[in-house]
Amino acid sequence: MKILYFHQHFSTPKGAAGIRSYAMAQSLIKNGHQVTMVCGSFGNGQTGLTSSFVNGMRRGEVEGIDIIEFELSYSNNSTFAQRVSLFLSFAYKSVKVAMTEKYDVIFATTTPLTASIPGIVAKWLRKKPFVFEVRDLWPELPKAMGVIKNPIILWLMSVLEWVSYHSADRLIGLSPGIVDGIVSRGIKRDKVTIIPNGCDLDIFASQPVAWRPEGIEKTDLMAIFTGTHGLANGLDAVIDAALELSNRAIKDIKIVLIGNGMKKEALQQRATELKLNNLIFHDPVDKDKLAGLMASADIGLQTLANIPAFYYGTSPNKFFDYIAAGLPVLNNYPGWLSDLITDEKCGFTVTPESPEDFANALEKAASDRESLKIMGKNAQELAKRKFDRALLSQKFNDWVTGVKS
Repeated sequence: MKILYFHQHFSTPKGAAGIRSYAMAQSLIKNGHQVTMVCGSFGNGQTGLTSSFVNGMRRGEVEGIDIIEFELSYSNNSTFAQRVSLFLSFAYKSVKVAMTEKYDVIFATTTPLTASIPGIVAKWLRKKPFVFEVRDLWPELPKAMGVIKNPIILWLMSVLEWVSYHSADRLIGLSPGIVDGIVSRGIKRDKVTIIPNGCDLDIFASQPVAWRPEGIEKTDLMAIFTGTHGLANGLDAVIDAALELSNRAIKDIKIVLIGNGMKKEALQQRATELKLNNLIFHDPVDKDKLAGLMASADIGLQTLANIPAFYYGTSPNKFFDYIAAGLPVLNNYPGWLSDLITDEKCGFTVTPESPEDFANALEKAASDRESLKIMGKNAQELAKRKFDRALLSQKFNDWVTGVKS
C-alpha cells in the first residue's frame, strides 16, 4: 500500500524538532508499505534532503521515505501573518500533489489545521481514503490563548475543522481531550482512536555522552526545559521560579532552557534585567546531543500557560522525551499529564502561576536526590510500559492501513 503523508513540519532525528512523523513513516515502511512525505522547510527540522530546490521544490529518498519538500521556510519566530501565508501556500502546493500522485491512502497531520485541505480534496474529488491526525484542537486553542480574535477568521477555522473531521474516514487524537473534542463535533467515537506522542527509547534510554552547559557544576541540580519558547509554553513561570530561588539565595539549582521561539528574546531580556545567574539559555540541538543533555540532567520541566484548553487537549513531545530518558517531571498545570505524574509517582505537580510552589518543588528535588532517582526509574518504566514509540507506531500502522473509504 502507498501512503501519501502530509506534515508541514516534518523532521528526521538529525533536526531539533519532533520526530513523530518520521517514526510513524518508518513503521509503515517496516510493515511493507511505501511512504511519500510532503513537507515544508522547518527552521528546527532537517528533512535529510540536500539538493537544490528547483521551482520551489526538491525531492529525494531519505531512509526509505520518499520526501517532497517545498521551499517554504517556517520558523517559530515567524509573525502571525507570515505563518498564515506559509500555511496557505503549503496547502495550495499540497493539493496539487494530492491530485497528481499515485497512492492508496492519504494521511495528514496538524498543525496547522490547513494540513487537512489536500486530504479533503482527495477524498471528494479522487475518492481516496483519508485519515486525519489532530495534534491540537483548532480553533479552540488559539481562541483560548487570544492569538486569534477576529470572529470571521475563527468562524472560517471552525468550518474547516468541521469539514476536516467529517471528510476523514478515520481520525487520530493525541490526547483524551482531543478525542473528546473531535467526537463533540458529531463524529462517531469508533472512527477516532487515541495515539499519544511516544517515547524514543532507542535515543533517550541508550547511553549517550552526557554533557552540561558551561557554568553548571556536577553537584548542581540541573532542571531543563526543551522545546519552543512561545506564548503557549508559559516560560515566564520558569523565570518567576528562578527569581524566587535567587531571592532565597539558593545557588545549587540551575535551570536550562534549550530551544527557540518568538518569546525567547523577551525572556532573555527579562532574565538579564533581573540579573538571574541560575538561568541559562541554550540553542536547539539534535536528538543525539539532546539525549546527552538529558543524561546529565536531574529533572525535566513541563510548563504551559495556565489555559484550561491545554489541560486535556495537548500531548507535548518534551514530556515523553523526559520520561524516556528516565527524568522525573515537574508539571505546572492540571490535566491528564498532571494526573499521570501523580498516579505513577514520577515527578512533581505544582499550582499554576505559583513561583513559590515551583521553587519549593525544585528545592525538594535538590534536597532528596534518592527520591528523585526513584521518580526517574518510575518515569522510564512508564515510558516502556505505556508510551514505547515502537508499540504506538505499530498501532498507527494498523489504524492507517486498515482504513476503508
